[in-house]
Amino acid sequence: MKIQRVLLLLVFLFTPALTFTQPASDTNTSDGFVAVDGSQLYYRECGSGPSAVVLMHDGVVDSAVWDDVWPAFCKKFHTIRYDRRGYGRSPETKKPYYEADDLAALLRDRGVSHAALVAGSHGGNVALDFTLRYSAQVSDLILIGPAAEGFPYSQHFIMAQIDFQQAKDPVAVRVNSDYIVAPGDQAAREKLRKLLEAAPQDHTHNDMPLPEKPVFPYVKNIRVPTLILTGSVDIADNQAVAGALVMAIPDAARDVIPDTGHLPYLEKPDVFSAIAIEFLVRHQF
Repeated sequence: MKIQRVLLLLVFLFTPALTFTQPASDTNTSDGFVAVDGSQLYYRECGSGPSAVVLMHDGVVDSAVWDDVWPAFCKKFHTIRYDRRGYGRSPETKKPYYEADDLAALLRDRGVSHAALVAGSHGGNVALDFTLRYSAQVSDLILIGPAAEGFPYSQHFIMAQIDFQQAKDPVAVRVNSDYIVAPGDQAAREKLRKLLEAAPQDHTHNDMPLPEKPVFPYVKNIRVPTLILTGSVDIADNQAVAGALVMAIPDAARDVIPDTGHLPYLEKPDVFSAIAIEFLVRHQF
């Protein structure tokens, strides 16, 4: 697997179609808001590829977390990213809602009937909910350190989430976490700090998602190509979820990105993009 990853990275770095140097005009980027029941969702859209990819952010920071991988995905696919309610430029919700229905509304508005979902952390749970409810609209799944409702999380993990929620300085707690970003990666920690400071609502907004049925007992019914990615130093519970999902979802694959934590697309964007894009191209095109 290490040799394969090195070969993929070399192809990614030296193939013109996958470089990060294209002019901004080549990505054909636009943005706007989509009305959803009780709120609005901010989205950005780029690329003119024949197939669509939706980048779904984690529960730590908004969709700006995809900035460093955005050009590569825009070059290859029709790519959409969006801020869930209360994150980034999407206003805080005033009423309860279903997160999977918000994604369905976004895809309807953008005229997308079939898309690959690339989703981190809590976004991964939303992607699983969506896939179980709207299976005909999903072509592929890439889940990064995903959450999975119904999985028996440890007390250690639960207490870590409570610490995040109750922190007096939520930016510092997240930036200095020993699993959100790999120890020693000060550049990635600084990028995360800037993102969090630019959007304080990401960790202070009132959220009211309505509960879906737990996804974990039903993921065995998923029938799309699925890749589970984790950072090598992500917290043990996320590693366990990844292992359980790869065993439960038929024909799912798993890969581990070395020297990264919970946000490998922020920490090692070139490596992440090489792995994710190769998977999508191989299974979708």
